[in-house]
Amino acid sequence: MSPMFRQIQKMRASRAYRRFVKNKAAVVSLWFLVFVSLVGLFAEWVAPYSFDAQDVDRVLQPPSMEHWFGTDSLGRDLYSRIVYGARMSMSVGILTAIVSVIIGGIYGAISGWLGGWIDTGMMRAIDILAAIPSLVLLILVGIIFTSLQPFENPELRALTGILFALSVVGWVSLARLVRGQVLQARELLFVEGAIAMGASPSRILLRHIAPNIMGPVVVMLTFQIPSNILFESFLSFVGLGLQPPFSSWGVLANDGWRAKSSPHLIIFPGAALFMTMLAFNLFGDGLRDALDPKT
Repeated sequence: MSPMFRQIQKMRASRAYRRFVKNKAAVVSLWFLVFVSLVGLFAEWVAPYSFDAQDVDRVLQPPSMEHWFGTDSLGRDLYSRIVYGARMSMSVGILTAIVSVIIGGIYGAISGWLGGWIDTGMMRAIDILAAIPSLVLLILVGIIFTSLQPFENPELRALTGILFALSVVGWVSLARLVRGQVLQARELLFVEGAIAMGASPSRILLRHIAPNIMGPVVVMLTFQIPSNILFESFLSFVGLGLQPPFSSWGVLANDGWRAKSSPHLIIFPGAALFMTMLAFNLFGDGLRDALDPKT
């Protein structure tokens, strides 16, 4: 990569940063997401109680100074369970996105770079997976993985099953995006120059093409992470994800739905889920506008 090309990349990054910080909603959303991630990461220090600590004398208590968000049907502090739920939900969303971008990035880059009948065959395989509704595929993979019972720890088994199911679904759209971006980047002059100089395909993909396609990939990830969190909540809600006493926002929403006489059990987890989804979408919009101002 030539010094002039590095300078151009730095100038593009600087302009993108200036455009992003002008979007106040995106900046506030970013800080909110950082705050939620830190809260989940340090849940033991943030939460006043353990996620499974029960108090049968304080069952279904409304919000108070002692229990800010009230208690559930077993006397567990709802605020503490939401804090621990942030760790689980954010971990699922972020880790699944990382796995999806690794699998989808490698698959799409190989397909777009090689082209020809190899590209056609790889894309037909993706079309078959894409033809299956996402929720059906999620439920099917979740049931199969759970039936295998690869771990004795029920929390680890449920979490791994959710990660596996969401990764199977999530990489398809990323592979299509990366493949299209690689096909476009192959026609650029500096890529043709690298090919003429005898650079290896792996070097061209990593040093020349990857930096130029990271923008759309990162933007897509900011929209895929909230989708993963929402899918995790859905799987937990229907009984295929984490189950009590373990805490995620989907588990809490399921508990709140059952206890209709205590609206605080559904209001606070629903608000946490809604605000996080909104923050991810606003952050993604701001990032997209910063990296591609033509939109």
